[in-house]
Amino acid sequence: MQPTIAVRPSSLVDERTVRAAAGLTLVLGAVAFFEALLAKDYLPLRIVTAFFALDFALRVAAGPQRSPVGAVAGLLVRRLPPEPVSLRPKRFAWSLGLGMSVAMTGITNAGVTGWLPRGICLLCLTLMWLEAVLGVCLGCQVHRLLVARGIAAQDPALVCADGACDLSPGRPGRS
Repeated sequence: MQPTIAVRPSSLVDERTVRAAAGLTLVLGAVAFFEALLAKDYLPLRIVTAFFALDFALRVAAGPQRSPVGAVAGLLVRRLPPEPVSLRPKRFAWSLGLGMSVAMTGITNAGVTGWLPRGICLLCLTLMWLEAVLGVCLGCQVHRLLVARGIAAQDPALVCADGACDLSPGRPGRS
């Protein structure tokens, strides 16, 4: 039996808000991606990636309620009961999103076009789709693997979506 741990509300985030934010970013990113793919117009991709970099930076630093997309997502799900999950794995996933959006901002604003920015964008869209539609946070799963190997600290809340906090012996990545 696991010991009971007092969880501060500041160490939790609403899974419904996170998934709604992923859906919103998915729509914005898909519009910019298809504009680059079909019309060969990379301006929307440049703007969206810079916006995502700012939004992810705010999510990482201050939480989803302080980012523009997170605030809109919170409004969309405000009438639904909250589904609290641990913040630490989600913050790690947002940090990965921040890194990819900063890289994409640099790549697209440097004038790079073609398969590289579209490929990275397609990867990001896939990750956002997995989170928004299926509730699968691959960044959270990477965080779990890092915790299992002692590289990252385990979240004291242990209330993770999709089993991302489960370090039991039957889980992949557990030695």
